[in-house]
Amino acid sequence: MNFAKVALALFGTLSTAAPLAAQESAADYIALIEGAQTPSRQGLDVLTLPEVMERLGVPGMSVAVIRDFEVHWAKGYGVADVVTGTAVDTETLFQAASISKPVTAMAALSAVQEGLFSLDDDINSILRSWSLPGRGFADEQPVTPRLLFSHTAGLGDGHGFPGYAPDAPRPTPVQIFEGQAPSNVGPVELVRPPLTAMHYSGGGTTIMQLALADARGEPFPALMRRTVLEPAGMTRSTFVHPLPAALDVNAARGHRGDGLPMGVEKWHAYAALAAAGLWTTPTDLARFAIEVQDAARGDPDRVLSRASAQEMLSPVGVGSYAVGFHIEQRGQGWYFSHSGGNWGFVCYLTAHKAKGYGVVVMTNSSGGGGLYREVLERVERAYGWDSLDKPVLR
Repeated sequence: MNFAKVALALFGTLSTAAPLAAQESAADYIALIEGAQTPSRQGLDVLTLPEVMERLGVPGMSVAVIRDFEVHWAKGYGVADVVTGTAVDTETLFQAASISKPVTAMAALSAVQEGLFSLDDDINSILRSWSLPGRGFADEQPVTPRLLFSHTAGLGDGHGFPGYAPDAPRPTPVQIFEGQAPSNVGPVELVRPPLTAMHYSGGGTTIMQLALADARGEPFPALMRRTVLEPAGMTRSTFVHPLPAALDVNAARGHRGDGLPMGVEKWHAYAALAAAGLWTTPTDLARFAIEVQDAARGDPDRVLSRASAQEMLSPVGVGSYAVGFHIEQRGQGWYFSHSGGNWGFVCYLTAHKAKGYGVVVMTNSSGGGGLYREVLERVERAYGWDSLDKPVLR
């Protein structure tokens, strides 16, 4: 399929590298970002976005841009499913993959605000249906929610979660932790003392999935909907797996890096919901990021207090992760970010810690990484972000 022809009518044809003035319309920014870029920085710059999608084998993409602490614009590109040819729109659901982790962190901070536990409690004092063996590593420093969300707990899994066919048996969290069938990944266990190194661990967030369910006394998808998704205005988001048929009508299919379907299944279902299970849209993830930004600057909050937002924005001291987010300096600015990759899906969220801008890109291809990086660079230049080597003063 020629993805460029599918999407070409949605784009302009030429744009410049200079940022627009703040008073320009969203349509002007979209045209600037979608068109070929001049001067060229690398091979993709001379292409329009539909041509970039064609080059990288990405059938569909959805984007939302944040400006002044609001969603400035959102738009879908290409097709959600090469089998049906259904177009992507702003309501099309994509798998958020590992961006599920900071969303889960927000739910944990909501529980902290209610006094159910603290970020520095021993995780085994929160868990009711399982306990994490210390294996001689946690005698001095216990494993805590703060360490699990910042990948510094000392866990050694380091693997992603490939998911399961929608009609296949899925393991319980405990079966995942123990590496027992039908889990298709190894066990989740301590291999080093906590807070001695950062080692990315989806298993750690899955432990928090069980801890939240135990502390709340309700299923994880329900508590996420009640404590985060609904109050944050994430109306097109769910942690329910497999995806209900009514929502699957406008959900993307997972594709390979060459743009062909990943397999017979449209998508995979997940048991590690906190680590990989969120279905959502870029607009909803932008609302999530704005909730963090608003709370951090002391504006009226829906989910987080100002102190809780700062926990999501302050690295724990080992590595670059805070409670849920990767924190990085780019150019002259500080950003909170997270990427995600599931079976046939790749996505990215980044937003400024203090200034009201950001971008979310979701793709339905395992080759979507190059595309989201290209979109990010075009957005940075169009809006004059301070992540640029020479930021535009405004």
